[in-house]
Amino acid sequence: MTHTIGFLGGGNMGRAIMGGLIKAGLYRPDEIKVFDISEAALTSLQTDLNVQPYTAADELVKASEIVVVSVKPQVLDNLLTPLKSVITKDQLVVSIAAGVTLAHLTTLLSNKNKLVRVMPNTPALVGAGMAAIATNEVVTVDDQQAVLAIFNSFGLAKLVPEHLIDAVVGISGSGPAYVYMFIEALADGAVLEGLPRQDAYKFAAQTVYGAAKMVLETGRLPSDLKDMVCSPAGTTITGVRVLEDGGFRGLIMDTVHAAAQKNREMG
Repeated sequence: MTHTIGFLGGGNMGRAIMGGLIKAGLYRPDEIKVFDISEAALTSLQTDLNVQPYTAADELVKASEIVVVSVKPQVLDNLLTPLKSVITKDQLVVSIAAGVTLAHLTTLLSNKNKLVRVMPNTPALVGAGMAAIATNEVVTVDDQQAVLAIFNSFGLAKLVPEHLIDAVVGISGSGPAYVYMFIEALADGAVLEGLPRQDAYKFAAQTVYGAAKMVLETGRLPSDLKDMVCSPAGTTITGVRVLEDGGFRGLIMDTVHAAAQKNREMG
């Protein structure tokens, strides 16, 4: 990777991306620039990652071939509007702001700018993120590959049509919170049966991790893997029956739909 990359915002997700790029060897620390209004954040990033701090957003943009907009949606407009005359059509602008559409980015910049919308998730902080990537029509195949490389460096990434970003929010953007609740509930059930709390968390979390790894690495359908565990008249099928009686599948589907709908409204 030969591009210089600049981050407008050095919060948790921006930090996760920078750390992933360095760890994967895609960028050297001296190829990574970061602007933030917080001096403390810049000092921390420089100390921890040895990236290059900038106190002026326009100077960072001028020094970067790829510009990652990693700020909250509510401050994005005020940040990008003054930069319209600075950002060139040759630069790649990558936004990870939730709910901010390519159309909205176009109104802030122009339809000649290379614009990318990404929906990452918080497991990026531990190198296990899942990101959906949508681009406008002026982004080239090489540009797409560059963005995929960035987000694959700390997890997995996939190109999707922008209209599917809402579904991605429902499943992977918000999904970690639902999984944490499931882990907590599994652990609570084990505590009810007498397992110490910290042991219960470890058993529950490792079980969810292992099950997810089985889906990703075997290529088997989740239904097939479930059937492998469900012996006739056994403990697992008895538990599955309780989940089915409680409307588990429908509840999860409704949850994903509700989060997707909220993201549509935000956009």
